[in-house]
Amino acid sequence: MADITAAMVKALRDETGLGMMECKKALTENDGNVEQAKDALRAKGMATAEKRATRDTKEGVVLIVADDKQATMVEVVCETDFCSRNDEFQKMAKEVSEMAVQSDEGDIPATDAINDRVQTTLAMIGENMSYSRGVKICADSIGTYAHHNGKVGVVVGVNGQLDEETLSGLCMHIAFADPIGITGDDVPADLVEKEKQIAMAQAVESGKNEEIAAKMVEGKMKKFIASKALIEQAYVRDDKKQVKEILGDATIKAFARFAIN
Repeated sequence: MADITAAMVKALRDETGLGMMECKKALTENDGNVEQAKDALRAKGMATAEKRATRDTKEGVVLIVADDKQATMVEVVCETDFCSRNDEFQKMAKEVSEMAVQSDEGDIPATDAINDRVQTTLAMIGENMSYSRGVKICADSIGTYAHHNGKVGVVVGVNGQLDEETLSGLCMHIAFADPIGITGDDVPADLVEKEKQIAMAQAVESGKNEEIAAKMVEGKMKKFIASKALIEQAYVRDDKKQVKEILGDATIKAFARFAIN
């Protein structure tokens, strides 16, 4: 039987973040082999994660890492608000956001490194948690918005130049207006069709003739699409203007809004 020293236990604890007794037990059971002990702890963590995977994750944090030309936003979720405010959870989420920065532009899937980092914290805290989603946007100008509670975040990429005040206002608009796409063409066709069927049923129920009913549906659909398409929405800081009117010569390349409800 190998001699398990306090230094060995501390080194394994520092690397895994798990408790001293748990690390000592893993080393003892694996005759002092550090790599085997790490594998055993990892397997135990995976088993724990599987047991807790069915629990709802309605809390968490949204984090943004950005500079002038690119922004990365991630969402990491957990079970309780108490966990989301835990220092270890916050540290893990920050490290995950820094890992995501290395990803290509677009949606960011979970990597093995991201999953392993989340799992380490799961084993420490004991709540179900996971990397939920991430996105990276690159453009001429980048705007971001992070709500004070850490549960809502916005990133937007603009081609062309937009002054900082307008860019900031655009981000805040997206946070509160929650658009689905940039233009009407970006609003999902199935959602449009569903709303159209509802509008048609309402028009028929009102007893209007076919011609008037068709016009009613057309008008409602224009309003619906305008309410979901970013550039068609009434600007939150001046509802007499549409968002497209505040952009000048700039165009919106992409945007993302994450919210933990």
